[in-house]
Amino acid sequence: MREEYGLEVLEKYNIDVKGTRKIRGAFFCDTNKGAMLLKETRISERRALLLYRVLDLLETRGNVKVDTPVFTEEGELLVTSREGITYMLKKWYQGRECDIRQESEVVCAARQLGLLHRELNEVSAGQPLQEVSEVPRGKSPVEMIRRHNRELKKVRTFIRARVTKNEFEYLFLESFDKMYGMAEKVLRRMEESGCGKLYEESVSGKRLVHGDYNYHNLLMIREGMAVTDFERIHTDIQVNDLYYFIRKVMEKNHWKLKNGQMLLEAYEEERALTSDEREYLGLSLAYPEKFWKTAGSYYRSNKAWIPEKYVEKLELAVRQCEEKYEFLEEIFSLKM
Repeated sequence: MREEYGLEVLEKYNIDVKGTRKIRGAFFCDTNKGAMLLKETRISERRALLLYRVLDLLETRGNVKVDTPVFTEEGELLVTSREGITYMLKKWYQGRECDIRQESEVVCAARQLGLLHRELNEVSAGQPLQEVSEVPRGKSPVEMIRRHNRELKKVRTFIRARVTKNEFEYLFLESFDKMYGMAEKVLRRMEESGCGKLYEESVSGKRLVHGDYNYHNLLMIREGMAVTDFERIHTDIQVNDLYYFIRKVMEKNHWKLKNGQMLLEAYEEERALTSDEREYLGLSLAYPEKFWKTAGSYYRSNKAWIPEKYVEKLELAVRQCEEKYEFLEEIFSLKM
């Protein structure tokens, strides 16, 4: 029934639907105006309008393939079904996800990100976004790291107070001093660096970021690559997109120097990094993100039963911190 209500909203669009099929929580639609995707969304009308204006400009420029939202016949970007679910229809492509195991594809993705950032900067400069009140902005990197570090200490305090400890908790306490020490070093280096100024300049200059640039949101198509799912678009330090993508790829490749160097070189073929951006990228990668994330996930879980995967994730987080030290020193000349 929910599927029927979802497809029912297609009647509000000026398109002829030839067929549909379900893919990853959405509906692929074959229409007389090309491939489209109908997907549930929780974004606001304001965010949807920002999304349309930015992606429409990117599409018009023609250098990056994107999933531009489509208006209904009544001029709406969001449609709510009878069941109360909100949907957005977007232009889509015939293709498959970027394969993170294929070196050529992740290098292509890094190059595509450099191009995307360059194009977003052109869009912001040529078409001010004042018409969309309050473009969302990211958080100050220094404040974010401070918050993460407070959360790590909170988890430690909680675990220390437990009388009977499980395997995860013993491993966390055993690893804490080393991981937290690294977290504090990153914080101090960020406070001393130019990342605060970089953040303020990025926000005031309306430097837009994708917000979730990963292989799930990249489609390999006949024309090359399409970038999708811009729902977390906001103003921020653009290197955050690159940090997120590199971290995901490098975690899968044991922080091999060759892989990281290729990704950076591919990105800079389209957009050169400044010295402040390079320093910020290195410090972001140095932060024990996976350790913090796993600890937080455990803290919010039902602690009466801890799945084995939590222990495995924590062990991996500690091991990968060791693996990336050489990478950070070699690529960024960063000694922690």
